Amino acid sequence: MNLLEIMRCSPVIPVIAIDDLAHAVPLARALVAGGIRVLEVTLRTQHGLAAIRAIAEQVPEAILGVGTLTRHEDFAAARDAGAIFGVSPGLTAALIEGARSSGLPLLPGVMTPSEVMAAREAGFRQVKLFPAVPAGGVGMLNAIAGPLPDMLFCPTGGISQETAAQFLACKNVACVGGSWLTPKDALVAGDWARVTELARAAAALR
Repeated sequence: MNLLEIMRCSPVIPVIAIDDLAHAVPLARALVAGGIRVLEVTLRTQHGLAAIRAIAEQVPEAILGVGTLTRHEDFAAARDAGAIFGVSPGLTAALIEGARSSGLPLLPGVMTPSEVMAAREAGFRQVKLFPAVPAGGVGMLNAIAGPLPDMLFCPTGGISQETAAQFLACKNVACVGGSWLTPKDALVAGDWARVTELARAAAALR
């Protein structure tokens, strides 16, 4: 699958931080059961790569991505663990090279029109507006659609179930990212039914 196809698989990509490795597989299963198959497992915690490996092995229906890519060497490690796409908070020369050398499709973070243009010049047509709400939210996306109509966004950061539909209504938005599908209290309690409910509501946004 290419990045555009992945982005169009689901209206919401959950941004997942695994604090307890034992949560990774049941969480992924709960999200998939609710209709959310595209998952972004971040490298924010020490369990990131191990969680990706476990989900890739045990939840093959998941379309698995790695988030918080900030170093060149993270790309190959995440690919080898089972990720099929990557997401970064920004874009640097090292990340561009990491994506190219590893073959891992990258959804890079951008915040300003200049950063969107720089990503476009580097060959990217799909980007993550991050952090979306501080960056200007829906107003920013609508404004940038005029001068850069060929760029497609996954806004992430500050979006909720209540506001996601406003972002998804933008013509240059393919999907949104959010952490509201994986509340920490539900994970600690092992309340996978609640996660599935949240996923089902998110999947119904489009």
